[in-house]
Amino acid sequence: MPLPVSPEILVVLGTRPEAIKLFPLIQLLQDHPRLRPVVVSTGQHKELVEYVLETAGCEITADLGVGRPGLGLNQLTAAVVSGLDDFVTERYGPPPNHISGRVTRDHYPAACVVHGDTSSASAAAVAAFHLRIPVVHVEAGLRTGTTLSPFPEELNRQLIGRIASFHAAPTRANVQNLVREGVDIGRTFVTGNTGIDALQWSAARQVPYDRPELEWLEDDTTSRVVTVTAHRRENWGEGIADIARAVRRLTETHPDVRFVVPVHPNPAVAQTVRAELDDVPAVTLTSPMEYRPFARLLARSTLVLTDSGGIQEEAPAFGVPVLVARSTTERSEGVEAGTLELVGTDRDRIVAAATRVLDDPEARAAFSRQPNPYGDGHAADRIVAALEHLVFNTPVPRTSGPGFVRSEVLEWAGFHRTDAVDGPTFEREDVTTGHEPADLEGVVIRPLTADGPPDTDGDA
Repeated sequence: MPLPVSPEILVVLGTRPEAIKLFPLIQLLQDHPRLRPVVVSTGQHKELVEYVLETAGCEITADLGVGRPGLGLNQLTAAVVSGLDDFVTERYGPPPNHISGRVTRDHYPAACVVHGDTSSASAAAVAAFHLRIPVVHVEAGLRTGTTLSPFPEELNRQLIGRIASFHAAPTRANVQNLVREGVDIGRTFVTGNTGIDALQWSAARQVPYDRPELEWLEDDTTSRVVTVTAHRRENWGEGIADIARAVRRLTETHPDVRFVVPVHPNPAVAQTVRAELDDVPAVTLTSPMEYRPFARLLARSTLVLTDSGGIQEEAPAFGVPVLVARSTTERSEGVEAGTLELVGTDRDRIVAAATRVLDDPEARAAFSRQPNPYGDGHAADRIVAALEHLVFNTPVPRTSGPGFVRSEVLEWAGFHRTDAVDGPTFEREDVTTGHEPADLEGVVIRPLTADGPPDTDGDA
């Protein structure tokens, strides 16, 4: 018996990395005979997201329009919560207290998919919970162990981890992180990372680099190339300056090596990088690259120096060594497998590690001895199979890691289980979703009216 909900799946994303890692899932859902994606962009990286999804043949249903310069994290979070609430209410009506019937009669989302660690993802998860839509967390369970590194991404992941009904974890270690935090193992599923799906799809197309400053790379197949990216908030200022200074020093000790640095558009990053490297002949500074040319650049690289999370998973798919310019990483499996090395932002340490890789073939080969721990390119297939099982009770999808239990996922999402001869059925719990004004310790909370806010004294 199918679940009594609509087979529409909300997919909420706001940044370019989210679009890249979710387009393989959206592609499969668009082609699915019974599930249909409803893609909601928050509008943070509007043009970049639109380009990624358009290139991959994915359609955007709605844009919340929250992206604007100078928007703080709290303002962003509030705007996404409010915007998604408005969209869902307008499209589907108010959150139902009780849902019954079949998918052809009840028009309400079966799930809300969010990805990774952004503030928009955590805000969308909060909004979906308030709207009584089960949350599916893609790339769940990554942890650094400290809420300030990376900030605010680490705590965003933990917040989504408390809200999500279903956790699509890239690795077994990610599942272990979730279990340690009290998540039932029956709500977790090892899928691999959709970023590897996207990378393989993109690299196979061998598109031009499409940058005049990179024209030399079209025909040059022999020069050693080091790709450098730096943008993390915790590295702003001296951290990114030291990364750039390390690159400058490496150009002096390795004159045969070319360095390609896609410069992040944030002025706090771009000004620092250009101030340090604009006059270095061996360094090619370029504007942010589209995903498919960048995938080709990764595959062409001899070494990658980055503080990006996704690149830590992507470059090892090509056997390329990665030096991570951060003090901690949520991709600990890569460090353990030897595909990554943490070097922080200390310029001496960066130079020493890069020199070892560039000068010693054995040291470089050590990075590619182990298979990429982050996936085989079929993560999106596994996630769609899981959604099918959760919505339609199709056969349980297979995995090489821990499986999941449908009943546990649905019960956490607020469905009530009723046992029957032909198996359990699930309906949403009949609960009140509205909130009435109430007295709190003698302070009367009055609702807003059409005439404006209630009268207040002072600055309250």
